[in-house]
Amino acid sequence: MENSIATALMIIAAVVCAVAIFNAMYPAVISGSHAMVSMGDRANERLKSQVEIIHAAGEADSSPVLIWVKNIGSLRVDAINSCDVFFGLEGNFHRVPHDDYAGEGIYPYWAGEVENGSTWDPTTTLKISIYYDPLDLPSSGRYFIKIVLPTGVFDEYYFSL
Repeated sequence: MENSIATALMIIAAVVCAVAIFNAMYPAVISGSHAMVSMGDRANERLKSQVEIIHAAGEADSSPVLIWVKNIGSLRVDAINSCDVFFGLEGNFHRVPHDDYAGEGIYPYWAGEVENGSTWDPTTTLKISIYYDPLDLPSSGRYFIKIVLPTGVFDEYYFSL
């Protein structure tokens, strides 16, 4: 009889320990799986987001500088004003703020306009205009452009003014 009571107590203790371990581990497993799914979704979004700078034009001592960027991915690019634009002479470039964030009288700044649609969908082109202070216009030289989407996808381009 003593063996059966001891065995029953051991089984109850083992079940309680198993439930305690399950209750401790289950939230961590669920949290980890959500993190993995979220990371997979972000990676999938990056793979489907692609842009290409197709042309840039401008003249020395003139404003604006024009840049055309084509959405060659399979997803629409939302929040165009959240894209990062880096521009300047090769080796001396800087981030140019969007006109929503530049503030009054802050130069240079950029503005974007979708040319062949109302949103930046796949196969549409965004025209970026970089505006300079009339007293501090870009000089002639070789310029660098880098466009970075909110997803981290980017393209770079060099051209001369």
